[in-house]
Amino acid sequence: MRYKALFLLTLVNTATAAVLPVPIAATGTIQVAFTPGDAADQLIINAIKQARQQILVQSYSFTHLGIANALIKAHQRGLAVMLIADKRQDEHTPTSLIRELAQAGIAIVTDSEHSSAHNKVMILDADTAHPVIITGSYNFTHAAQFTNAENLLILRDNPTLTIAYRDNWQRHYAHSFPY
Repeated sequence: MRYKALFLLTLVNTATAAVLPVPIAATGTIQVAFTPGDAADQLIINAIKQARQQILVQSYSFTHLGIANALIKAHQRGLAVMLIADKRQDEHTPTSLIRELAQAGIAIVTDSEHSSAHNKVMILDADTAHPVIITGSYNFTHAAQFTNAENLLILRDNPTLTIAYRDNWQRHYAHSFPY
């Protein structure tokens, strides 16, 4: 009985420590893709090509050459491209493209504070009138496009939601280490 009470107390303490997110009004447009089948990778590449100022990325695994090349070209166009990677995933994936992205001049940090930095997010032009969020289960990998069952959402023109994603990205960036 003592352990049950301790377990319940732990649940209560954990629940009270968590912050309940505030609802955000739905604005803008949503585009959805499912793989295999839909060209989710092309949706991501097209969004990167349309970006004008900044691309913030959180990546658990990154092996998709086309998406990597689009980020490199965006960097070469003068956009601020910054990426938070999962350190262990990068170290244990022989086909990881994180090193190539860093060698191309993209600013990369690794988030090793968590057991898994499992976010799959791109935030494009957060501080503009037409921000974009790319998210879903879709890792930026060849497998996500061609062999896994994945989903992808592209959310456009919702500044409040974009700021929430950007602020979360910044919190993770703050405890990350240079690649």
